[in-house]
Parts: sequence; C-alpha cells; structure tokens
Amino acid sequence: MMIDDVHQGIHTQKPRKRIGRGIGSGHGKTSGRGHKGAKSRAGYARHFGHEGGQMPLFRRVAKRGFNNNEFAVKVSEVNVGAINDAFEAGTNVTPEMLVTKGLAKGRFDVIKILGDGEVSKKLTVTAHRFSASAEQKLTAAGGTVNRVDRA
Repeated sequence: MMIDDVHQGIHTQKPRKRIGRGIGSGHGKTSGRGHKGAKSRAGYARHFGHEGGQMPLFRRVAKRGFNNNEFAVKVSEVNVGAINDAFEAGTNVTPEMLVTKGLAKGRFDVIKILGDGEVSKKLTVTAHRFSASAEQKLTAAGGTVNRVDRA
C-alpha cells in the first residue's frame, strides 16, 4: 500500500481517462468524441463567447456610451513630497530623472506634479503640468517651475 492510497480527502486526484486504447477499454475507437461533427475532428477549438449558433451574449446586450480611453492622454502623477525626499537641494529635476528614480512609473504621455507633501529644498522642477498647490509650494521654498510641451 502506498501513502497516496491512504488519504482519500479532497486533495485526491481522479485517475486520468486513458483514451484510444482499444475497444475493450470503453474509450476506444472514437475516444469519447462521438461520430462526426466539429468536436470529433483534430484541431478543434471553440471561439471565445461562442454559444453554438445562438446569438452570443456580447452581441445581444446593447452597447451604450462612449469610451475614449485608447486615445486619452495618459498622465503620471508625482507629489512634491516624493520629489523633496528623492532629490538633493539645488537639483534640476527633469521628467527623465523622475523615471530613473522610480517616481513616474508605467507608460504615460505627460507628468503632472501634485501638491501633496511638504517642500523644504530649493528645487528646479521641469514637467508637463503642475497643480496650483504644487507650484505654490515649490516657489515658496525658493525653487522654480518649468513647463515643457508634450513631444
């Protein structure tokens, strides 16, 4: 007796069906596929959402609204507090530096600097967009704000 045979709980696996091993096995000849038809052929693959000729759910349900997500401008947000922690005083912070420091992540079109956090260093920050509070905090700390156009 094997240890596998002792435990008959939910973790036991049903033995696989050995098909195509002769007529006496009960799964010979057509190997459980029946006679003729698409599913009996080699290479058969059902398409996603196929409902056997019935109008698929995706086509039955009304399409409503408008989605411009594919063409919308992707904005990466960076807070001034994170910039203050990541860079030394007097640094000229560029969008490329924000990416290398890991502050601007993922795929994006523009970087927007937001005003969450405190600024205690004089920094020159270059980005595409700035919130009013971010701009106010950076200039109050003696830094400057430079806007760049999207390429």
